[in-house]
Amino acid sequence: MSDAGATLRVVVSSRADAGVALRPTRAEIDLDALAHNLGVVRALVAEDRPAPPRVYAVVKADAYGHGVIPVARALESAGVDGLCVALVEEGIELRAAGVSLPILVMSGLYGEGLGAALDARLTPVIHDASQLQALRAARSYLPVRVHLKVDTGMGRLGVTPAALPPFLDAIASMGHVVVEGLMTHFANADCDDPSFTATQLARFEAARALCAHHGILPGVCHAAASAAAFRMPEARLDLVRVGVALYGVTPFLHDAPGLLPVMRLRTEVIALRELPPGSPVGYGGAWRTGRTSVIATLPVGYADGFFRRLSSDAEVLIQGQRCRVVGNVSMDMTTVDVTDLARRSGVAVGDEAVLLGSQRGPGGFDVIRAEEIARRVGTIPYEVLTAVSRRVPRSYRERSPDR
Repeated sequence: MSDAGATLRVVVSSRADAGVALRPTRAEIDLDALAHNLGVVRALVAEDRPAPPRVYAVVKADAYGHGVIPVARALESAGVDGLCVALVEEGIELRAAGVSLPILVMSGLYGEGLGAALDARLTPVIHDASQLQALRAARSYLPVRVHLKVDTGMGRLGVTPAALPPFLDAIASMGHVVVEGLMTHFANADCDDPSFTATQLARFEAARALCAHHGILPGVCHAAASAAAFRMPEARLDLVRVGVALYGVTPFLHDAPGLLPVMRLRTEVIALRELPPGSPVGYGGAWRTGRTSVIATLPVGYADGFFRRLSSDAEVLIQGQRCRVVGNVSMDMTTVDVTDLARRSGVAVGDEAVLLGSQRGPGGFDVIRAEEIARRVGTIPYEVLTAVSRRVPRSYRERSPDR
């Protein structure tokens, strides 16, 4: 979050239900950090380019758990060129909120999805021959603008190289269909070995040449998501689709300089107890005190997205110091050993505890990043962010306009 002393204001406070948020557990979203990260990406992809690529922000899955409407509005104000979603429903939600940016639907055309997408002025991604009939029937009296996805090695969605010639013939026969974009998706651009990504890029260039041979000339070609946008200048093409980097998470195994965490998951100590040596803590008594210990209880658990796998294998920040999670994380509660902190400076009910993000306190300043939690859990930072559940209120902070 922003440095101490900065003037901040809560601009939105959201909760999944209509009730009052009484529990101190909440996710604070720093919209200034989000805009900062967009600036970092823009500067990076513009290097050595007379005409920098467009930057589309990926806001699928409720903006990676950050809250799609406030995030989209902040990105729109910060000058992002467009948005990417996974589902038509996500795009419709954005339109209903008044977001006017171009919106690309990358994977969500199911059933009557094409018509719904066009009604909401969304740009659908076409990736399979089964969608051709819907294209033929869709609004033949108006241009239907689409992006065509080719599978260059992801093995998930996209027209395969072998199937591409007849697919292009079919598209070319539809005078009302305009292929305004050609895209692919890299399978392992976040790995240190770039060889397969380079192979995918070569296959994509071959697909672009084949499109031209069939008289299809997309005005926008794009392949790079966050990792490739940072690491492969040759893959930036006309547009980059940036997701996790905008939320302050490094998109590969090493640091991405300049990115700031956007989410801060915080709560407060609600109970303290001193336990003698050998006392069990939490379900199953999986952890026992080895000395006279002070245990703090936090009102947050795995139902909020703080993984049970973090039981006795994580740290939280209290007064700017790291304190160890002990015992099993339960659905609604987590217990923390604050013995050393209590002896040094004292701990009180109401003290803030930060599970994700930064904290400055009497003991110093520290940050727990999503990457750290992901390593402990054995997952990826994307899951850490999106796991923060709907029952955790989100509050949105930005600098006051007079500063």
